[in-house]
Amino acid sequence: MIFDVVHTDGAARRGRMTLEHGVVETPVFMPCGTYGSVKGMTPDQLKEVGTHIVLGNTFHLWILPGEELIHSLGGLHGFMQWPYPILTDSGGYQVHSLRDLAKVDDDGVTFRSPHNGDLLRLTPEKSMLIQEQLGSDIAMAFDECTDFPATQQDVRKSMLRSMEWARRSRDAYNGPGTLFGIVQGGIYDELRYESLQTLRKIGFDGYAIGGLSVGESIEEMFEVLNSLVHQMPEVSPRYLMGVGTPSDLLRGIALGVDMFDCVLPTRNARNGYLFTSSGIVKIRNSRYRADPKPIDANCLCSTCDRFSRAYLHHLDKRGEMLGATLMTIHNLHYYHNLARDARDAIAEDRFAQFNTATRACWNASDE
Repeated sequence: MIFDVVHTDGAARRGRMTLEHGVVETPVFMPCGTYGSVKGMTPDQLKEVGTHIVLGNTFHLWILPGEELIHSLGGLHGFMQWPYPILTDSGGYQVHSLRDLAKVDDDGVTFRSPHNGDLLRLTPEKSMLIQEQLGSDIAMAFDECTDFPATQQDVRKSMLRSMEWARRSRDAYNGPGTLFGIVQGGIYDELRYESLQTLRKIGFDGYAIGGLSVGESIEEMFEVLNSLVHQMPEVSPRYLMGVGTPSDLLRGIALGVDMFDCVLPTRNARNGYLFTSSGIVKIRNSRYRADPKPIDANCLCSTCDRFSRAYLHHLDKRGEMLGATLMTIHNLHYYHNLARDARDAIAEDRFAQFNTATRACWNASDE
């Protein structure tokens, strides 16, 4: 990986990552392709809406169809026919999200498969091997996403375990891509700083911020980010994992974050919850039953170019798959367009004005 910060505007950064499968301009939003696909979207549609890089879920792809099968069919790029960059998580988040099925010890995690109940064992070494087989451009170190709330003592124990797993991940990874470390430490600034310093000593190509958006308030999350992001290496990409809303993206970019991922735009689209330049449209509301307007008159996506709110309301009410696809096209286009406009604003030294003006147009409730 080659990463260059090409311009700064305050703390906000415009950058460029050169990876094996292409160039990614930052700040960037990365759609989640948990099972090897972004739900309802073909690779061509993803490219059309402005996607530069997608995520794959190491844990779920390991369970089905298995990393060896994917490797035999050209790695994840060939398997899902996405010739552009891919980031794979490590499976560590499933320690948190599947905690009722998991038992953690210092060596790794034992799971009951959510697919068939089989007993599974995931360690840093196993996670690295899976990601090597998947062939991702960016792999993530194996970590434990700490529960919230938790005492400082418990969080420190979890953070230190993640740091040991980070060392083992660094030693074990021999894949075709680059490896990022993950900063843990809950909402405790001193633990976050200790985690970051440990990761820097180990040495990673990029640094992610994990263990947020897991139950803490938005203000608690940004208190952590306010104290942490400026301490992260300036020469490396900074990745805020699992966040978030359009407002979260702009606040993160203002602090110097480069990369974001979240299921929000795709999941919300499937539930008729659409992001627009003036706020939120909840397409299931009866007011849209005969509305001839597009979702957003200011949007240039193919959905807004061709289809009315009335049609999308109808498709959603009938449970038609096409409705979910058309609304996902719109939401992803909105997120990618927001990131692109932020990049342009940074390059032109007007990010603060762009941030203020964009937020001023949003209404909290349905228009």
